[in-house]
Amino acid sequence: MSAIKNQEHLPSSSYLLKPDIQAQIAQEAELAWQSNQSDLPGIHDEVDIKKVVELVTKAVILETIDIPRILVVPKGQNAIGFKAFKLECSSIKFQPVERDLLIQHLRTNAQETITFSKAEKNEERLEDYLVRGLIDFEDISYDDHSDLIYDLSSQLVQHFKTYLKTDEEIRNVILYHQKQLVNFIHAQMLANQFEEATEFEVVVSKGFTELKPTAFTATKDEEFTDFRKTDFDKSKIGRMIFAGFSKCLYPQTKFGSDTERRFSVILEKESIKWFRPVKGQFQIFYRMGNEFPEYIPDFVAETNDSIYMIETKAKNEMTSQEVLNKKEAALKWCGFASEHNAKIKGKPWKYLLISHDQVQDNMTLKYFEMNT
Repeated sequence: MSAIKNQEHLPSSSYLLKPDIQAQIAQEAELAWQSNQSDLPGIHDEVDIKKVVELVTKAVILETIDIPRILVVPKGQNAIGFKAFKLECSSIKFQPVERDLLIQHLRTNAQETITFSKAEKNEERLEDYLVRGLIDFEDISYDDHSDLIYDLSSQLVQHFKTYLKTDEEIRNVILYHQKQLVNFIHAQMLANQFEEATEFEVVVSKGFTELKPTAFTATKDEEFTDFRKTDFDKSKIGRMIFAGFSKCLYPQTKFGSDTERRFSVILEKESIKWFRPVKGQFQIFYRMGNEFPEYIPDFVAETNDSIYMIETKAKNEMTSQEVLNKKEAALKWCGFASEHNAKIKGKPWKYLLISHDQVQDNMTLKYFEMNT
């Protein structure tokens, strides 16, 4: 109907409930009906056009979630670095080696037997033996990270002082195990690395976007699995198609993990309607190195007072750089979507990043909102 098509983009579904819009749609439907059915006497009197328009528009609202047209793309240079942290040293128990033993060189792994007193030139500080090894890593800039690598090296030296008696014993241990020790520190630095886009480019357009069609590949005789069923091979879940939903906007869907299937049980209880987005549904892009992948959240769900964009992840992935970059881009999108909806008295968008071990049948969306 032109009442809808004349909008700059697809309007909010609640827009269809406005009396003047319904009246305009009914008028256009009346004209179309008269034109197409004019040669069928008696038919026109049996159809209540206004009632049909009311029922159809309500059905449209029940079967869609308003998604604002917002484009989020990171731009500018990445800010990459390492967070300050406490070094976990409890596993380090090295003991001094014999004075006339061998030295293993960090860069070449070459070994030579020499008298310890004639080993490499003594550094002024014990930490310097570790620092000079750490700055050989390509991702560690001495100018940018000197304070951190000296702090971490000092933490390790202090650990040695808890069980070694003298600085000479510590020097002995550091020289002989230098490669292992700098790798040990570097591994923990990588676990505390951050990468942030300096800013995002955001474009907000008028109107909303329609739900994208979804398609699955299935064998001819394959049966759909009820989403509440639990007695199946979880390793095959990615190849299964689930059905039996009452609030999902698609009659069937797939899951990438059993955590996602279990979360759908929560959404069936907690939401008014929900769906699993497909590629292209949201124009959200995040940075990974020099690439800008599209972010596709696991779920979108609407409740009486909010619309949630939801991501479920394994507990050990919650702080990975990719997950954090996705979260940052998604929060930016939800912030602008909430501002956009506030102007038309719509619902705010909220982002939930949920660890798989939190997904329990008795959990609520409000609980996740307050605890994530």
